[in-house]
Amino acid sequence: MEQQKLPNSTLILVLGISSIILCCCWGIGGLASAIALILAAKATKLYKENPDMYSDYKNVKTGKILAIIGIVFFVIYIATVIYIRVVIGADEFREMMEEFIEQNQ
Repeated sequence: MEQQKLPNSTLILVLGISSIILCCCWGIGGLASAIALILAAKATKLYKENPDMYSDYKNVKTGKILAIIGIVFFVIYIATVIYIRVVIGADEFREMMEEFIEQNQ
């Protein structure tokens, strides 16, 4: 019997990579990570039911790992934004950034 590609294996890999690249884009990276993890869970379940029938499981595992890394980066980003807003304050942070830009021009 000829092996088939796992459904969405390439998409899972692309979403995993995208989740890392877009981790600081106001939720897009987190959303990409979540979608990749959901699709990876479905693909893993399908693969484990009949491993001889499917190929490209490596793409699914790699995409899942990248999605987890993307979620970690996203959580760190959100925690940093909350910290800046609560501790420093948005207005003061903006003033600090403007001063920094003026000093480095």
